[in-house]
Amino acid sequence: MPRTRLTVAAAAATLVLAATSAASAATVTPDAKPAPAPMAAAADCGFTKAVPADNFKGIPVFDQAKAAKPYHATVHTSQGNVTFQALTAAAPCTTFSFRFLSEHQYYNGSHCHRLTTKGIYVLQCGDPTGTGSGGPGYSFNDENLAGATYPAGTVAMANAGPNTNGSQFFFVWQDTKLPPAYTPFGKVTAGLDVLQKIAAAGEDDQNGPGDGFPALPVDIHAVKIANR
Repeated sequence: MPRTRLTVAAAAATLVLAATSAASAATVTPDAKPAPAPMAAAADCGFTKAVPADNFKGIPVFDQAKAAKPYHATVHTSQGNVTFQALTAAAPCTTFSFRFLSEHQYYNGSHCHRLTTKGIYVLQCGDPTGTGSGGPGYSFNDENLAGATYPAGTVAMANAGPNTNGSQFFFVWQDTKLPPAYTPFGKVTAGLDVLQKIAAAGEDDQNGPGDGFPALPVDIHAVKIANR
């Protein structure tokens, strides 16, 4: 299965981390916490039809009242469960989209197709095709980027450039320096040890040294949303 290298700029429909490295990443402070953004209005999300449309479930219609409800998401995988708190106040459009896809079983049966272990430290998931180029049939705008940092436990969107968010996201399993270009929308509250176990097993380097398919297959059985 083809998977775009970390060092290659992504095509418009390929939702992967953009080109970066430890040397070229912007200098950020892992301990800094971005200030919460105000709740977005419906027009701010920019939900727009886009290709590809893999496992298409429709295009979300932003509901501000529902988007404001805090929730936790538990990603049930073949390697264990990972639970994160959704940053609904800071990233309402992103968390609304993730809830929409999860409630429509979009992620069920997919797998995390990419693990990076050099320069940046992430596990990338959310592509039902498993190729790194799949998407849900829509895109939407970036959020929560002012002062964004990516410490261990961050959940953020992968993208192909500004305002090209879709279904693909990544877990940060070790403090990582990235430019503030990937919407942070969650914080892991349980299961960081699961991510670190997956990372410790390594990957196959098929995209280059430290970048490839996880040696421990990470199949997503379901994503469960729990309001709190």
